[in-house]
Parts: sequence; structure tokens; C-alpha cells
Amino acid sequence: MITTKELRQKYLDFFVSKNHTIIDGASLIPENDPTVLFTTAGMHPLVPYLMGEKHPSGNRLVNYQKCIRTGDIEEVGDNTHLTFFEMLGNWSLGDYFKQEAIEYSWEFLTSEKWLGLDKNKIAVSVFAGDKDAPRDEESAKIWLALGVPKHKIAYLPKKNNWWGPAGKTGPCGPDTEMFYWVGEGLPPQGSNPGNDETNWVEIWNDVFMQYYKDETGNYIQAQQKNVDTGMGLERTVAVLNNYHDVYQVDTLKPIYNRVLDLAVVKNNIKAVRIITDHIRAAVMIMGDDQGVVPANVDQGYVVRRLLRAAIRRGRELGIDSYFLQDIAQVVIETLNNPYQELFRNKQRIISEISIEEEKFNKVLNEGEKKVKQFISNGKLSGEEAFQLYTTYGYPIDEIKRLGVEVDLDSFYEKLKAHQELSRVGSEQKFAGGLADHSEEVKRLHTATHLLHAALRKVLGDHVAQKGSNITKDRLRFDFSHPTKMTPAEIQQVEDMVNEQIKKHLRVWWTEMTVTEAKQKGALGLFVQKYGEKVKVYTVGEENDWFSRELCGGPHVENTAELVSFKIIKEEASSAGVRRIKAVVGK
Repeated sequence: MITTKELRQKYLDFFVSKNHTIIDGASLIPENDPTVLFTTAGMHPLVPYLMGEKHPSGNRLVNYQKCIRTGDIEEVGDNTHLTFFEMLGNWSLGDYFKQEAIEYSWEFLTSEKWLGLDKNKIAVSVFAGDKDAPRDEESAKIWLALGVPKHKIAYLPKKNNWWGPAGKTGPCGPDTEMFYWVGEGLPPQGSNPGNDETNWVEIWNDVFMQYYKDETGNYIQAQQKNVDTGMGLERTVAVLNNYHDVYQVDTLKPIYNRVLDLAVVKNNIKAVRIITDHIRAAVMIMGDDQGVVPANVDQGYVVRRLLRAAIRRGRELGIDSYFLQDIAQVVIETLNNPYQELFRNKQRIISEISIEEEKFNKVLNEGEKKVKQFISNGKLSGEEAFQLYTTYGYPIDEIKRLGVEVDLDSFYEKLKAHQELSRVGSEQKFAGGLADHSEEVKRLHTATHLLHAALRKVLGDHVAQKGSNITKDRLRFDFSHPTKMTPAEIQQVEDMVNEQIKKHLRVWWTEMTVTEAKQKGALGLFVQKYGEKVKVYTVGEENDWFSRELCGGPHVENTAELVSFKIIKEEASSAGVRRIKAVVGK
């Protein structure tokens, strides 16, 4: 038997033995990536370094990372898919490539010193090749040399064995994936992940970023070839322990058991799993130091959707009382080690969940009354059901649960059109490519440093960054402050930032240890646990500076490039957290 804690540590120890440096995982809320709502993999915070920038900790890195993926949310409830999961990852930034990466993977999986998996139960897949790039025979030959039989190497197309680019352009390349046999006995001759998806479960993925997709859509050889690997923690622990599903893993089972304890209807396992997954994911998002709470847009909308879906599933299990807080407490207790931010933010998590549960129960109760008002001859039209959903937030599943006949074809037709409009709006909002380093974003990101420093000078040293989101059109900056800013304070901050822009201050960076950064007055979360060097950006001169922060994002070289700075909105983000939206000149 192996626990998630043990696998995390084994993974880190193995790659440290291969001269990798442990780095901290990032927030679930990306700071400089306008293309995604959440961190979906450990590589997100490393994009500048995958593009060639030097990482303070070197060119061999390893960590574990909190991840949220909403694309698989409809799959939740099966044996393997989760909305929140942990990813173990290691990277080579222009150092080793396919040979070493595959050999490391094989050693970690099969060596008795590490995981000691049965070699007979391991199969792999490689890229089959297409018009953009050739068949990955290099990876296949390495696997063959390590002893993987030819019939256990599946050549699969781009949808299976290719990563990226995440935007229209950027680094990308083939990957090779490792699978473990979960069927009865040993796999039969000829069985591999390409012809038996049921009994082969993916446990690891090595991405080889050897290409760069340019503006014209051509795939050219990348100047820096990287390796980016990912091992799903929960899924791998389930496989190693011969569990039938991920809900038996130690970071999920206590939550699952508590939901089952509360359930009146005990045989709806899918509902129990969905509640377990959704509350766990919502707590992890809300527990992040960025301070996300249920809302109608962006990350807050995902939190609201998860919590409300859990409440609806709770009704399927006969849970009529408020129960989200109860499950949330178990999530916090189960995942606080290693994610101590959950205890730090426990009060906010529980409070916001309580508010959301009360709101949605009112929606459900009011919705039942509205349904009765809308019913004509015992039926609801698609238009009426759609109005109940969009105007009152009343879900179609709840209407069906009441036993009311609905014109579902018409409803789903209207819903599809509504979702398409939302999708187009979202695409426009999150356009710009993975970790956008455009001039607009560089200018806005640099402006957040000036804004942060100005807020502390005007409002006090209690001000600390609680979140940042930048698109090519505006910056959004969340910060700790108990009260609404006065018009005079807003003007004072804006004037102070513009004063630094007019001074044409130099923007420069240097590497130093965390201790040195603190001594030199740099702002930052200082969560680094392993003593690695950090990148510190200064606005001004060594002994006469306006802003100094730990940061890895894109910056301009001189404040004059910002032209001007204008605060367009100051508002509440959550309890004790304010939000500023601002733009720079053109």
C-alpha cells in the first residue's frame, strides 16, 4: 500500500537524485495567463522558461501542483476523472531530452528502489505522425531498448499523443504516455492502449517540446527543446494499490465516506462520487490565497456551478438539510497537509459556502413555486423551462425531478444557442495565447507592480496582493483592505503611479535567495520551502527604488513605456479584499 504523501515524496526524492531542484507549486489561479481560468498543469507557471528565459533554480526542475480541469466535468462520477487533482511533474529546460526522460520514467516505475511495478503490466503510446510532424520512432526505439515489447507500443494520432500549443502559437510536440494494466491477470498478447482503453490506465505522460508553431501555422524546430512530464497523483495511487476507482485513495476516501454517511439513499454511487469531487474542487479553489468566492463570472462561476450541482445531487441522495459545510470541513482536514492555505482561509471557505447554500436553497424553493405558475395542462414549454433556468437559476434537472413534462428538445436548443453566445464571449475575453507576453500585457503587468507599491504607501503596509488577472485590455488587481477606498485615495494612488511613469524609471531584475529578497525589502508570498533562488524585479535603482517584488512575469524595461495609468473601477472582491481595474495609455 502507498499513500499520496508517500508517492509525492518518492517522486521528489527520485528526481532530486537526478539533479533536479524542487520548486513550489503555483496558485490555482493563473496570474499572467488570460487564456485559462485555472492552472491545469504544472507547466503553466513555467511558460517563460519553456520559451527560453533562464529559471532561477536551474534547468532541471520537479514539483507537485494543484490542478483544476473543467473540460472533464461531465465525466466526473466514473472511476478516474476528477475536477481537482494533483500533478507530479518534472522538467528539462533545454537540458536532457527523449533518451534521459524515458529512461528516468522507466526507472522510477519499475525499479524496486522506487515503485517496483510489474514490467509485464506496462505499455506505452507514441505519436503516429501526420502532415505536421513525422512518426516518433525515436521514442519507440528507446522503449524497445528498455525491454518494452513491440506489441505493447501503440502508435496513436495527435489527439492522443501530442501537446500544444495552448494558444495559436508556441512550443509543442509529441508525447509518450505510460499505461498500467488493471484487468484480470496479465495482459493478453497483442493488447495495448491503442486497442483496449478499458484495461490500460494512463499513469504518466512525457511531453517533448521539440517544435514551435508559428503565426502561419507551420511547425518548425524549437530553439530550446524541453521535456514536460506529468503523473496524476490520485490516479497513480489508485493503480499502485489495485483500487477499482480513485475514490478509495486516502485524499478522497474520508470525503466520500462522509457523503455516504449523510445519504439516505445509499445506492446512488455516482451521486456520492460527484458530490465528493465537486465540494473538494470548490474548497480547493476557494482555499487558494487568491480569494475566489462563488460568483456569476470567471472562476467564481465555476465554484458556484460545482457547489450547486453538489446540492442538487444531495437531494437525489435524500439529503434535505444543509450539508456542504460538513463536507467542506472534511476536505480541509484531509488536504490541509500539504496545502496549509486551507487552514489559513478556513473561515472564508466555510462562510462563503454557507452563504451560497442558503442562496441556492432559496432558488430551489422559489423555483418550485414558479414552475407551478408556469405549468399549463401539466406541461412546460421549452421557452418556459429556459426562462426558469436563465432568469431564476432553476435547473432543468430539478424541473424533471418534480415530475413535470417538459419540451426538452426545445429547451436544449435554446440552451445550446445561449451557451454558444457565452463561448464566443469567453473566447474573446480569454484571447491572447498561453501566458501572453504581448507588449500590452507586459505594460499592464508592470503597472500592477507600481499599483501595489502605491496602494501600500497610500493605505498602509497591511495591503497585500490577493490576486491578479491581466488581459490585453486591462489589469485586475485584488488586495487586502477592510474598507472601500475614498475618491481621494483612488486619485492619490493613480497620481503616484503616473508620477513614476513620468520619471522614466528603469525596470530590471536579478536573482537572489529568499533571505536576500526579504532583506532587500522585496514584496512576495515567500512560500518557497527549499531555499532556491528567486527572481526579483525592481522599479528604480538599487538604493532608490519605488517597487521591488518577487515575480516571474513579463515586464517592460522602463516605466515610460506605460505612457499613463488610469483606475477605471474600485470594488469589493470578497470579505476584506478590494479589487481595482485599471488601464494604461496607448
